[in-house]
Amino acid sequence: MIASENELRTMMIASQDGDAPAYRHLLTALRPRLEIFYRRRVHDGSAAEDLVQEALMAIHIKRDTFDPGQPFTPWVYGIARYKLLDYYRRHHKHQSVPLDGIAEFIGEADHGFAAADARMDLGRLMQDLPAAQSRAVQLTKLEELSVAEAAEKTQSGTSAVKVNVHRGLKALIAKFQKSEAENV
Repeated sequence: MIASENELRTMMIASQDGDAPAYRHLLTALRPRLEIFYRRRVHDGSAAEDLVQEALMAIHIKRDTFDPGQPFTPWVYGIARYKLLDYYRRHHKHQSVPLDGIAEFIGEADHGFAAADARMDLGRLMQDLPAAQSRAVQLTKLEELSVAEAAEKTQSGTSAVKVNVHRGLKALIAKFQKSEAENV
């Protein structure tokens, strides 16, 4: 059975704290994901296996750079993607690397990836929001608490939470539309 984003992240955090069995379990859980990832992109079985090993080594070397406050699978697949690009640079100098399908594959392997990726994007957009708006959006939209539960957690009234959610979402939409217009 494929481990979820939360299970993988928990194992990684434990391994960063020196839990060797959790680290071994993490690497074991990552292997099938990486095998699928590379076999879909590299049709040479031995090259795909070499890439799996390279990715696992890179994860080992870079494990202290993982931020426990962030989702884990995007970090892993970022490393995997860079190893794939390195492989293409070494072996297929003129071949372009289609990366559009990565999100679809990751969604198949980990249904939580799309949500984790969206949370990362939303987190970056929310950085400039006032704290009350950011917290209200976080609690009601990401953690899916009711307005009453969010009000209790923030020790504010339900009306204040509703206003902060409304204003926060309005500001996020405006920021998103502005960034989309700049990219056109």
